[in-house]
Amino acid sequence: MGKPISLALLVVGIVLIVLGVNAAASFSSDISRFFTGSPTDKAIWMFLGGVAASIAGLVGLLR
Repeated sequence: MGKPISLALLVVGIVLIVLGVNAAASFSSDISRFFTGSPTDKAIWMFLGGVAASIAGLVGLLR
């Protein structure tokens, strides 16, 4: 039962990483980067959540 959950976490993590990278390249992120020097919080959280979910999924699959 743990393998399907781990696989789902890995897939969701990869999707979140892709969405985070796309959000970091958006116009609103460019505006935020101009004023603050960093992309929007949404892009950062999506990327970090994707990395965490991917790592959790990989650990679950390899265990």
